Amino acid sequence: MSARILDGNALSATVRGRLAERAAALQSRGVTPCLAVILVGEDPASAVYVRNKVAGCEKTGMRSLKDSYPADVDPAVVFARIAELNADPTVHGILVQLPLPRQFDSDAVLEAIAPEKDVDGFHAENVGALMQGNPRFIPCTPYGVMEMLKSQNVPLKGAEAVIVGRSNIVGKPMAMLLLAAGCTVTVCHSQTRDLAFHTRRADILVAAVGRPRMITGDMVKPGATVIDVGINRLQSGPDAGKLCGDVDFASTKDVAGLITPVPGGVGPMTITMLLANTLESAERSARETKK
Repeated sequence: MSARILDGNALSATVRGRLAERAAALQSRGVTPCLAVILVGEDPASAVYVRNKVAGCEKTGMRSLKDSYPADVDPAVVFARIAELNADPTVHGILVQLPLPRQFDSDAVLEAIAPEKDVDGFHAENVGALMQGNPRFIPCTPYGVMEMLKSQNVPLKGAEAVIVGRSNIVGKPMAMLLLAAGCTVTVCHSQTRDLAFHTRRADILVAAVGRPRMITGDMVKPGATVIDVGINRLQSGPDAGKLCGDVDFASTKDVAGLITPVPGGVGPMTITMLLANTLESAERSARETKK
């Protein structure tokens, strides 16, 4: 029996509808949620991501600011702009699109963003709050995954969750969120021995390693929930140029109970939860101003 497909586009539309209602309520009180995005260089993928984020804001009734700089810009110019945005009370979220050109210290750039406007959840203060179980902002991709699991009533308490990938952006925060939800969590990575041994135990399997189709059907527990965070463009073979995930969808869909596609799975939810974090920041700011 084929797995149920978890449609990220449909869920994203539902969540954005709720966000638009909350944004309208804020606007009625004279507050327009605002996301500022900084793009450095001309990386095509980054340009697409930024365009989608800006469009998402507009469709949800939020305001967006976009600052674009050439790849050879002096980092001091970008740091100065971040400082301006930090001080602007009408800006509720600040995002610097990664990757940055080599002259930048990416960690220093992320730390320059005020924690209360760090809607990506990458600032060390926000990472620490997540670790303590009291997050200010949840990193957008793991946040989207949790919303997807919630939408399908996937049982979390006591479940075996396996995450393939240990990045600061997805793997580590994903582990913290699943742990907080009551899962028993295993994090696998490039040095894990016998990866399939671990993945076959998973009730919930999250693939976030950036390797095309590395998780195959024989590595998946029958009936498992499989969340594919990867997005890769194939470079060769009959499918050259096409997008695929870290999971081999063809061999896994007949084993899993629930699976996300690529594209159209986790990706749309990542941007949606960025909008959710920006809106939450605006609501928090409005509450503090009212006091």
